[in-house]
Amino acid sequence: MFSNIVLIILVNKFYAFFKHHSNTGVAEYLLLIEPRKDLSDAIREVKQTFYDKYKAPEALKGKPHLTLVKYAQYTSFESRICQRIRNVAIQMSPIAIDLNDYGSFPSHTIFINVVSKTAIQTLVKNIRTQLQSHMKLDKDNKPHFILEPHITVARRLKPWQYEQGWLEYSNKSFSGRFIASSMILLRKEEDAKRYDLVERFEFQNLNIHASQSALF
Repeated sequence: MFSNIVLIILVNKFYAFFKHHSNTGVAEYLLLIEPRKDLSDAIREVKQTFYDKYKAPEALKGKPHLTLVKYAQYTSFESRICQRIRNVAIQMSPIAIDLNDYGSFPSHTIFINVVSKTAIQTLVKNIRTQLQSHMKLDKDNKPHFILEPHITVARRLKPWQYEQGWLEYSNKSFSGRFIASSMILLRKEEDAKRYDLVERFEFQNLNIHASQSALF
């Protein structure tokens, strides 16, 4: 009798879960940091110049940014994920990010080097610790945490584009510095052509536990 009741409860919970998620779509998400506008404009010029010479369409896609996490998940999970990202962000101090010259991922991507990596890597590890299980859609769709921070100039390059482009850009210089005071979450739903803003998370350098204790 008891086992039958337990079985009925489990079946009902599974049905409710299935019904809920069958009515919600899966979206692609990007959690990232954007440079300030003047530096972003300078990076746009670099990307435009690369496109003009090497005709790589990916160079013109999206705003300049530094990706922290890429993942796919049900949109119904969005609010709880945002709450956990807020908890990470509220404890972070603004991050000084230094850019210097160019790097590459052979044989498909050329990027601007981020030379001040430690604070960003710490942020990504904190996000991974607190959100990895929530960002995992299934065993074939796991979140991708970026522990080698960079700002892409062009990706998905053809062999000739990479070889000729890297020959040129490995000898070019670029420098810039900005203070990242927030990170943003973007969403691209199925069949959408672009990402939409979900939320901006400000770095506030607050101790959550101390703040909560002060309330009592």
